Amino acid sequence: MTENKQTQSNKKWQEKNREHARYLRNRSTARNFVKKQATADDIQELEELIKQRRKELLEKQ
Repeated sequence: MTENKQTQSNKKWQEKNREHARYLRNRSTARNFVKKQATADDIQELEELIKQRRKELLEKQ
């Protein structure tokens, strides 16, 4: 069974943009976890991690 043109195009793009594809995949996973599975404790921990990360990024500017 042959792949359709869109699937081939997607694979080609992912191969050429591995880092960005990984970023998008990880971002999607994180968002889905927060929306569908995270507990209150998870969210509290993530908020602290986000606060730390934001501080690191702002210090680099």
